[in-house]
Order: sequence, then C-alpha cells, then structure tokens
Amino acid sequence: MAQVAQTAKLGGTASSIQVGRVGHGLMMMTWTPNQVPDEQCFEAIKAGVDALPAGTKAFLNSGEFYGQNFSTSNLELLSRFYAKYPEYADKTFLSVKGGIDWSKRGPNGSLEYLRKSVDNILKVLGPNKKLDLFEPARIDSSISIEELIQNLVVLQKEGKFDHIGLSEVKAETLRKAHAVHPIAAAEVEISPWSYEQRTKDLISTAKELGVAVIAYSPLGRGFLIGQIKSVADLPEGDIRGHLTRFKEEYIKHNLAIVHELTAVAGKIGVTPAQLSIAWVKCLGPHVIPLPGSSKASRTLENLRAGDVQLSGKDLDEINAVIERNEIKGDRYSGQSEEEAHLWI
Repeated sequence: MAQVAQTAKLGGTASSIQVGRVGHGLMMMTWTPNQVPDEQCFEAIKAGVDALPAGTKAFLNSGEFYGQNFSTSNLELLSRFYAKYPEYADKTFLSVKGGIDWSKRGPNGSLEYLRKSVDNILKVLGPNKKLDLFEPARIDSSISIEELIQNLVVLQKEGKFDHIGLSEVKAETLRKAHAVHPIAAAEVEISPWSYEQRTKDLISTAKELGVAVIAYSPLGRGFLIGQIKSVADLPEGDIRGHLTRFKEEYIKHNLAIVHELTAVAGKIGVTPAQLSIAWVKCLGPHVIPLPGSSKASRTLENLRAGDVQLSGKDLDEINAVIERNEIKGDRYSGQSEEEAHLWI
C-alpha cells in the first residue's frame, strides 16, 4: 500500500506527538440511520493508520454522543475495534468530545459533570485504549473559561486523559484558556463554505500560541464533493436534514460554489474532496483537516489530499471562488450562535 508522506504536530502538552497531516472523523460511522457494518468501519480506520509513516499516529476524533439519539454507539464501536485490534491502540491518537448535559441540552463545565462525562467515556471505551485528548464539545458560558480549564486540569492530573482540547472557541477564549494550561488542539469547522474572519483570527492566534487547529467538516458535511444536489439525495433520517444549509432552497443556491470548485479540481487533477482538504491544509502547518469516512477507499482518498501541493496560482483561484460565492444558511439549525454555543 502506498504511504502518504506529510505529517503534522499537535500543540501544547502534545507538541511532541506526530500525527497524519489529515485526521479521521468517525462521527458518521454511527450517527446515521443506516448502521455501517463493524468490519467496514474497522477497515476504514486500519487503512488510514497503515498508510502513515512509521512513528506517526492517526488522529481519530470521536464523541460521547456520536450516535442516533445521542447514544454512545461511536465509543462502543471503538471499544470493539480496539478489542479486536489491540495493536492499533498505540498507533492512534484518540480525541473525544463530551461534557454535554442533555437535561439542559447544552454544555456543563462543572467539575462534577465533566468528571461524570469523562468517566462514562472511559467506561464505554474500555480497557484497550486510553483517552489521549478530551474536549468539552461546547463551551459553558455560565462559568469563566479559566474555571473550565481548571476543572479539566483536575481531571487530567487524576490520569483520566493526557491532553486538553477545546471546540468552537474564538481566538480570545483560546488565549485565556492557554494562559491557564497549554491547550493541545482547538477544533472548529473550516471549509471553503465555512471560512470567516473569526476563523482566520483563531488560526492566527493558535499559531502564535503553538496550538493545533483541528478543522472539522472540511468537505462541508459532504456537500462540497457534489453528490448532494437536492434534499432527496439525503438518506431518510440523516442528521443533515435538520441543518439550514441543507434545506432545498439553500442547496440550489449553494451548488454554485460546488460547481466552481469541481472545475478547479479537474484542472489540477484531484478530486473535489481532495481540493477542499488540501485548501484547508494550506491555511497553516498547524491546521489539521478532519474529514469523516466509513470506507477504506474514502479514507485513503482523504489522506492523499495531505500530499497535494497547491500552487500560489491554485490557491488564488480557489480563494476567488470562495470570495464570489456567498453561502446561504447558517452552520447549524437556524439557532442563534449563542443558542448553538458557537464561537464562545
């Protein structure tokens, strides 16, 4: 199997850890109305690990609630994977999001609740894999970021996980958090249809602080690869059906950027997926694209985007496409950013 070459380093307390230049998001292996067979998922994970250079870990991203009805089925899948393939535990760096209090449908950053969440993750994950990095999935704005980080440090010192990450934070919040304890990674949505000034500010601040940026949904939740042309293309029960940008009237409008990016990809000789991932990668050596995949072939296609070299001319052309195509619809379900706990 041909190996990919490019790698990246994480930040903060994980700055000595080398991971693949492109990560692997696992959410849609289980948060889907149609169950994906275990072995298909296992082969998708293994393919990504096996394609990396020796000594490089695959960055895997999971969540305590990545299942239908916010179940722990993603962690259960990983538990079965590591039980069957224990030799892959040390070859992977596992990041898990948690800390969502479903009784109030929002984040809970108290020490008591974070401990409950992490303990649940560890219980479901099982004994074959440690929790490398824990991220509160969203920031609890009812307490200060300093208190939140202090709570996470308590749990880290108890040995429950090795490194601290954050998700959906703005640059100022990351700076305050990092002043309390080094942050290994900050996760945020970045793609050609999700790129704004606040994204640029976060990327810049993370670079200054030595924090990795984990760029989730670099393919626009699959929209940017061109296979979704109407609501009818979404499987019944697919969670994207609840997202504003996947409403019929917005799909028709937003297809314009897909058509233009696909044309650019064709000229360069890469797939539309690889174009978007490679563009995200070019935002900085500390920016790690995190596409999802439940098929080995797609995992390898995504990983090879880490080796794609875009020229200055290529980037200018892609950036011009982004600038002239206004995207309609918000990133989630029509909620305000405060209600969705974004950019806290």
